[in-house]
Amino acid sequence: MNSKKRPYLSCIDYTVSNKKFDLLYNVEYDMLETFPQPEGDELDMYYESLDYISHTDAKKSIVDKLYQIVKRYALNKKLELINSFKTSEKTLLDIGCGTGDFLAICKNNGWKVEGVEPNKNARKLAESKVNKNDVAAIFTNINELESEKFDVITLWHVLEHVPNLETYISKLKSLLKPKGVLVVAVPNFKSYDALYYKQFWAAFDVPRHLWHFSKTAIQKLFKNEHMHVEIMLPMKFDSFYVSLLSEKYKTSNSNFLKAFYVGLKSNLKAMASKEYSSLIYIIKNG
Repeated sequence: MNSKKRPYLSCIDYTVSNKKFDLLYNVEYDMLETFPQPEGDELDMYYESLDYISHTDAKKSIVDKLYQIVKRYALNKKLELINSFKTSEKTLLDIGCGTGDFLAICKNNGWKVEGVEPNKNARKLAESKVNKNDVAAIFTNINELESEKFDVITLWHVLEHVPNLETYISKLKSLLKPKGVLVVAVPNFKSYDALYYKQFWAAFDVPRHLWHFSKTAIQKLFKNEHMHVEIMLPMKFDSFYVSLLSEKYKTSNSNFLKAFYVGLKSNLKAMASKEYSSLIYIIKNG
């Protein structure tokens, strides 16, 4: 992506390294890029943290426990969403499937599921959840899938993590059936909580998040592959969870009341602007 870029913010990696990374604004796509972007083994190092909740089923701190409670509710809402799609065979690929909770609930509801998860420990947990009666393949990376075609592909807070973004989107297109549906959930750097917390906004999560999207960016990126955004849906819980982490980064304290206030204000403002903390994009092939 060789579009014109300009400095936007500098952020600290609060999870692993305490290193500073820059965010560059891509003028053409209306999105941010993390700079520099670690690659290969260096990038893997930034995921080696006990605080990286999506790779474990840990429930140690209050924040972790809150995350798990909301996750259980969100799983049912996600299942309800994909069950609303008219599909031919109910085939599902969940990319970045983590410890496999979404795969398991979909499989138990009649979906033929496969997953992609690069983290070895998370992958083992996922396999233990979905391989009880028959084998549901869980791959290390998307390039291991070649001839398969899916009715639905889901990426729950995954697209912001992938290197080689445009190539990756092309691969997603190739894995979808002609009338298939792509479900992409990503943080929105134009939300009120992002603008309020600025460099402390937890959803910047540098350098694990390589890209930071606006609604315009998602629409343009997928339009390049002849796909179109049909619906945008809010993830209203995200503003509260992200604000709680952001308060900790900003003040070194988990100020629940302040985080709740900012999260609520973000959702109220988004009722008019539609700029929620995170958005789900329902993207149709063709």
